[in-house]
Amino acid sequence: MNKCAVYMLSALLLTVFILVTAYSQDDMMFVDNSVFSKPERTAAVFEHDAHNEMAAIEACDECHHIYEEGIRIEDESSEDQMCSECHDIEATGRVPGLMKAFHLNCKGCHLGRKKGPIMCGECHPR
Repeated sequence: MNKCAVYMLSALLLTVFILVTAYSQDDMMFVDNSVFSKPERTAAVFEHDAHNEMAAIEACDECHHIYEEGIRIEDESSEDQMCSECHDIEATGRVPGLMKAFHLNCKGCHLGRKKGPIMCGECHPR
């Protein structure tokens, strides 16, 4: 095999590797933290469908909840809204601030089920 063929084959293999790696990351998603002006950590890694399948979550309102006057409304979902539409950066009355809301919802569920990540670096990669 001549040098040109070796270079061409190497380039082809590298291209295939890059494409496979890029598309395998396609399902990787992050919790949107763009509303924080100076986030303390990276956005939490969260692949929605894989998470829900692993956690056996079928009802959207388990995570995407709606409260009225401090009472959770059953079977009502906020899945078409950003969390920041209801949660300000800082707490407002009985409504927790956005960061606390994320942690209460996600980490609180993990603690309650005794499954899932609870340490900072397990959700927020460096």
